[in-house]
Amino acid sequence: MTIVATSRMVLRSLKAAEVLARDGIEAAVIDPRTLVPLDEEMILESVKKTGKVVIVHEACKRSGYGAEIAATIYEKAFYDLDAPIKRVAAANTPVPFAPKLENFVIPDEQAIIKGVRELFG
Repeated sequence: MTIVATSRMVLRSLKAAEVLARDGIEAAVIDPRTLVPLDEEMILESVKKTGKVVIVHEACKRSGYGAEIAATIYEKAFYDLDAPIKRVAAANTPVPFAPKLENFVIPDEQAIIKGVRELFG
């Protein structure tokens, strides 16, 4: 399966991929590095190989850039998907200043693992 992540979520996704690998779920973690320009080719090639996608980002799920990446995948690789695209993102709220509250809002490794496992039933 493919996990598309940027920034700090790349590190968390890599840790989640290690845990998932122990359970027999192989995940390719894709870091597009920039959103503009977006390396669509790299993302779409991985989607075509794996058929499943989880997009992980720190922005709010609603109207976050993960929705744009998902739209690109749906437009250009819909028939390569074996399951709906899953987005793991921050809660639809401003990110709090307090670290303990920030950690509650921003996805962690467990949220990523849960999102991936939901695609496998």
